[in-house]
Amino acid sequence: MKLPDATGSADTQSRAEESRLADEAVERRMPLGLEASIERVVPREWTIAIYDPRLPPVFSTPAMIGMMEVAAANSLLSELPPGVISLGTRIEVDHLKAVHEGATVRATARLVAYQGRFLVFDVEARCGELLLGRGKVFRAIVQNKKFQVPSKEK
Repeated sequence: MKLPDATGSADTQSRAEESRLADEAVERRMPLGLEASIERVVPREWTIAIYDPRLPPVFSTPAMIGMMEVAAANSLLSELPPGVISLGTRIEVDHLKAVHEGATVRATARLVAYQGRFLVFDVEARCGELLLGRGKVFRAIVQNKKFQVPSKEK
């Protein structure tokens, strides 16, 4: 149980500690080699036909990139303290092959380098052995509170 002391309430102290940990996480480097994957069955909403019905119901590039971004973010989860998140800042991806609605796609991300304060991930998407896309995703570590909508804007 947290008890208040002369410097303030337990909640204030807890938030201050969380903020300190968040600042440290933003500054420290995550270990290279962190990796995660995400696997999903392609729903109709993830096909290019949703944007233009004249086009075939194949897995869209934005959906593929979204899966790659989630895999990269998930690879960092065990290393991030409360109050800290990673945000995508740049993508360099080639979409090489098409698969249809209903295909099972696996996106994988691996932390391979740093460019200044940005984390660089090698990413790929596959359907079985078929390489659908590959490239790089860049992310930054930030304090979540900087991206929260102030209550008056809600």
